[in-house]
Amino acid sequence: MEKKYLVVEKNILPEAFEKVVIAKQLLDHGQAENISQAVKIVGISRSTFYKYKDSIFTLSETTHNQKVSINFRLTHAPGILNDVLAYIASKDGNLITIHQDLPINGKASVSITFDMSNLNIELDILIQNIGLIIGVSDVNLVAVE
Repeated sequence: MEKKYLVVEKNILPEAFEKVVIAKQLLDHGQAENISQAVKIVGISRSTFYKYKDSIFTLSETTHNQKVSINFRLTHAPGILNDVLAYIASKDGNLITIHQDLPINGKASVSITFDMSNLNIELDILIQNIGLIIGVSDVNLVAVE
């Protein structure tokens, strides 16, 4: 059976899903000695952990040899797109494509795709930080391949 994935904001999922991810992280970082200890710390049953452990991942767990597409709006001013691209490069993202529309009312829509297989930051944090760059707004994750 072919695996299919969805990217979903965690605030719409049951709390147990996030707790499974936290339990996995506790185990990976040596903060829990075994599954029993990890599930006790986060407050879920072992059966819940085993049911979901192989099906729930953070974006950072799925970033090996993958591409991400994001879109955002830029204020029409010199250097803003360069700031975004420089930030992605500083986090070891490798640019693949750029598409920028003509500015309308002082704003331009931009879509970029980059290789995230070597990112040295979690994808969700990278996207948040792009939104903090002066002149950038409406940053959205479009696709992860």
